Amino acid sequence: MRTIEAIRRSGIGIEPERTIHDAAAVMEQTGVGALAVLDGERLVGIVTDRDLVRRGLAQGLPTDARVDGIMSTPVVTIDADTDLHSAFALFRTHAIRRLAVVRGGQFVGMITIDDLLVDVSADLADLSRPVEGEILFAQRDSPLPVTR
Repeated sequence: MRTIEAIRRSGIGIEPERTIHDAAAVMEQTGVGALAVLDGERLVGIVTDRDLVRRGLAQGLPTDARVDGIMSTPVVTIDADTDLHSAFALFRTHAIRRLAVVRGGQFVGMITIDDLLVDVSADLADLSRPVEGEILFAQRDSPLPVTR
């Protein structure tokens, strides 16, 4: 499976000069926990709900502080057409919860650990169905015919 196929929501971007209040409002309206920070077409950072709390609110920054003052950089990215297993490795190596997905250097979405957990749990549920059937319905092999 390609990385782009595992993305569950469209990636949402915000400009670096926008305020941290704007970022929080966009996250609330769209139901996401991270925004790509885009300077034109160029991905320059990611701002997460955690960044808003730890680097903004906890530091006493005013709500009109700029997003680029609290964003996370450098951005760890993965190509949209890369095999999904590579995303597992990047999450593990960088100890992050979100990866920016790019195609041709342009931001196309965000993949999260949550996305991968949903996929893995669905795969495990599919694999467990035959076992569940045996347990619930006591499937037994039919007796062999007796031959004389």
